[in-house]
Amino acid sequence: MNKRTVLIAVIAIVCVFALIATVRSFFLKPSDKTRISAIPEGEYDPAVWGRYYPLQYGSFQKNLQMSASATDFGGSVKFQHSLRQPEILTNFKGMAFSKDYMEDRGHPYALTDLKETKRITLQSPGACMTCKSAHLIDIYKSMGWSYAKTPLGQLFAKMKHSITCANCHNPSNMELRVVNPAFIEAMQRKGVDVTKATREEMRSYVCGQCHTEYYFEPETTKVILPWDKGFHPEQVYTYYTEKPKGFEGDWLHPDSQAMMLKAQHPEFETWAGSTHAKAGISCADCHMPYMREKGKKYTSHWVTSPMKHIDASCRRCHPEEEKWLLDRVKTTQKNVWGLQHMAGTLIARAHEAIGKALAAPGANKDELEKAKENLRKAQWYWDFVAAENSMGFHNPSQTLNILGQSIDLAHKARESANKPAGPPKP
Repeated sequence: MNKRTVLIAVIAIVCVFALIATVRSFFLKPSDKTRISAIPEGEYDPAVWGRYYPLQYGSFQKNLQMSASATDFGGSVKFQHSLRQPEILTNFKGMAFSKDYMEDRGHPYALTDLKETKRITLQSPGACMTCKSAHLIDIYKSMGWSYAKTPLGQLFAKMKHSITCANCHNPSNMELRVVNPAFIEAMQRKGVDVTKATREEMRSYVCGQCHTEYYFEPETTKVILPWDKGFHPEQVYTYYTEKPKGFEGDWLHPDSQAMMLKAQHPEFETWAGSTHAKAGISCADCHMPYMREKGKKYTSHWVTSPMKHIDASCRRCHPEEEKWLLDRVKTTQKNVWGLQHMAGTLIARAHEAIGKALAAPGANKDELEKAKENLRKAQWYWDFVAAENSMGFHNPSQTLNILGQSIDLAHKARESANKPAGPPKP
């Protein structure tokens, strides 16, 4: 072997190792060597954390921006959903969401938006603040679940900061953590100890601790996540039909007299059965991708739509061009929106049909009970999609399927409501 050949071989080996190092640097997590333990437990001001993690803090500050969605759905600009979906006023008649159904803003606004919403008062149960502030950590530590029934106004005095770094990070070592006791207990009932979760699992758990469906236990108003039978909307509905802890529903609809359920942002449940979840893709992979700035790699803490940084979020796995990927998301969301709006409108008509039937003499009581049950389930399926913040993209196949069922159930509810009473029994 001559010297030229040896030189070429050496250069080739160096290039291979350089390529491997580059790939590892791009795909692996940021180095633990940059982590420090200078932040004390109980420090919830993100600006203090930002002194030690300026890149993460700089991206976190972007959550203060209020901007429209790149796909026309979602975004962080405040607006009343009933302006776009007037069926909301009928479907949630008799409960707070008919009065105020404002689009959510970013994490820094969670506490402010809670204080400003018309859905609660200072006398509302303290459980309402469970996912609105990092101060939950101290409040739960000192009060246990009794905080859930404490008037919200009393707890506001204990809260200065909204959702911050401490909700997801242990300040001593920056390890990911879950602080919502309702999530911890729900996972325990499923046989999962979140303290033993892998880092990749935690990259979804820290989001799932709040982006979930829940209900308040009667009497105590303790927050419970209804996952005992599974995450699918049908499994959650089955769980509710058994009246867990005596919980029958969120409110009685004044027109249809049906006991209704209100879904609460079930992003974690929707994602759990998705293609992305099955492929091992976490929430953070898409919503908090790795970034580079001035030669340094960090996790973006701008928790926003992947459509605002497609190259970092989507094109890590998908080789298609940005425009193609954005168009694909838009198509999925428009298809979901069309069925969601149709389902919601038919459900509103079903409420009206049952209300008229109840007021009519000689109504068919058996058919009305069928109508109420079909309506309750139809609205649950519709609301599971409408309350979820991806307009179906977290799990398109499941979403389109349950919207189809919702439409069918709404039709059945109206048919039952319109059946006249049979001849009197001898």
